[in-house]
Amino acid sequence: MSLDASTLFTSLLPDTIDSMTATILIIAAAFTSMLTAALGAGGGVMLLAALALTLPPAAIIPVHGLVQMGSNVNRAIMTWRHIHWQTILWFLPGVILGAWLASLFLMQLSLETLQLTIAGFIFFLCWGPKLPKMALSRPGILIASLITSFAAMFAGASGPLVAAFIKQQGGDRFRTVATFAASMSLQHAPKALVYGVAGFVFTQWIGLIILMIIAGFIGTWAGLHLLKRIDDQRFNQLFKWMLTLLGLRLCWQAWVNF
Repeated sequence: MSLDASTLFTSLLPDTIDSMTATILIIAAAFTSMLTAALGAGGGVMLLAALALTLPPAAIIPVHGLVQMGSNVNRAIMTWRHIHWQTILWFLPGVILGAWLASLFLMQLSLETLQLTIAGFIFFLCWGPKLPKMALSRPGILIASLITSFAAMFAGASGPLVAAFIKQQGGDRFRTVATFAASMSLQHAPKALVYGVAGFVFTQWIGLIILMIIAGFIGTWAGLHLLKRIDDQRFNQLFKWMLTLLGLRLCWQAWVNF
């Protein structure tokens, strides 16, 4: 990297992190986007863990939300032909209601309780009986969207729960990945508004966020090429175990923090 390029790169970063940390986060954004595109889930939680180790606590959830929104929008655009649009149509109102409710209770709920609740639902959706048709109907999608959007404002880890719910609806691996990407694009969008109103200054972080979104685009492109090489049966197995590991991680986090 030349001196001018290095100076430009540094000028895009917030004062609270150095160029080496930012480089690691940009690489992490690419890798985690590739993982989610190839296996359906997991990248968002991994990126959240990386941000938790490097960013000030107040910046973790809002920065994660915008970066993930960019990554999911990229993935949704690349796979738009496979999106189940009826799910998205009923997911959107729940996102709006969930974000509005969360804005009324911001930072007043127990993170540990949310983590255990999300983990419990993930285990049930992965290993329990198939949900009844009523739960997968339009009202069921609306309720699931409301609950997960509410939880996402606090825990930042509702993605695995949304992924598990979408997988219950059936369809091949491309429909799962595409519909999940579109759903999470909607769910991450309100975070900017809610945290902006709460006082978070996004302008200090926008340079790093843009660089991470660009890296995520590259990772998504690579991950979708890997997805083409995996058959539906193998994808379903990897997807279920990935979600299970993420649920166990949430339980561990809650136990440590209690």
